[in-house]
Amino acid sequence: MHIGNAYAALAAWLGVRSRGGKLILRIEDIDALRVVRDADRWIMDDLHWLGLDWDGDPVYQSSRLDRYRQILDALRGMTLDDILTRDILRLTAQTGVCPDLNVGPHEESPLIYPCFCSRADIRAASAPNEGDGFIIYPGTCRRLSSAERNTRIDHGDRHSWRIAVPGRANPVGTIVFDDEVFGPQRIDVGRQVGDVVIRRSDGLFAYQFVVSIDDFDMGVTQIVRGRDLLRSTAIQLWIRRALESVSPAQTSPATSPATAPIPQFAHLPLVDDLSGKRLAKRDRALDLGVLREEGVSPERIIGYCAWMLGLLPQPVPCRPSDLLDGFTWNIIAEHRNDHRCDTQDLLR
Repeated sequence: MHIGNAYAALAAWLGVRSRGGKLILRIEDIDALRVVRDADRWIMDDLHWLGLDWDGDPVYQSSRLDRYRQILDALRGMTLDDILTRDILRLTAQTGVCPDLNVGPHEESPLIYPCFCSRADIRAASAPNEGDGFIIYPGTCRRLSSAERNTRIDHGDRHSWRIAVPGRANPVGTIVFDDEVFGPQRIDVGRQVGDVVIRRSDGLFAYQFVVSIDDFDMGVTQIVRGRDLLRSTAIQLWIRRALESVSPAQTSPATSPATAPIPQFAHLPLVDDLSGKRLAKRDRALDLGVLREEGVSPERIIGYCAWMLGLLPQPVPCRPSDLLDGFTWNIIAEHRNDHRCDTQDLLR
């Protein structure tokens, strides 16, 4: 873990413990080739050292592959229109007004479809996009006929799997949520996100897909992470709508569409290095293991993170429990600027 991970972990811990909730430790280890041996043990050791506890046993995504396959198979049997119809009925019940169904085409395409495009193909066909560098898929393979898709699969053409989203300006394709830090969000998934990969061409399940299933199955009510994932929240909520349409026999025993809560989201300002680049695992200077070897105490780390969150006027040493009284997301929302972290601040 680095200082940015500790910063996010502290915010998540405070958000849960201040409400008397339970904290889940989830190890995202589905990409076996990139998993560092004993990384899970190091993470848990760092969290213990910082005084950030969790409830129950850690959940390893690598142990849930059968569940991800089950959901993928269920969604393959659905069309995009299945989700849109359900959402139209929901919106009509909530507002008393039926959305204009003449906006955009009627969409009976498969909800999940194979994509044969390479990354170079996608870059060449995509318009430049401002902001976070998110490349929106132009929908090339979505327009293929069933016969064309089946022929290419039968020929052994390499492919990933994508989930379709509503077309641009479709009223049910606008995802709305309130973020505890950055306020009301309104994202048109057709225009701002596009059809995303949920299973890669190498067979690995994609992050957006598995975390959506995990959050749904586990009844997660609060999600805390960096502001760079604000747009990802929209596609995860879209995947969640698809999960709500899966038959009860295929939903998790722990939850159901009727009981699965929509999570509370809190996206945090980012922690960068002195040059303004986002912290990465390869940046060893702000790695907790290195800081521990330099004699930095856990209280100093917690105090520094609390200061970056706006919870303390100065980065003075403290314990996580010292910050519980009076904790609210409103305090963090008043300090939305990204932070530049200097190793020397922690070593002084």
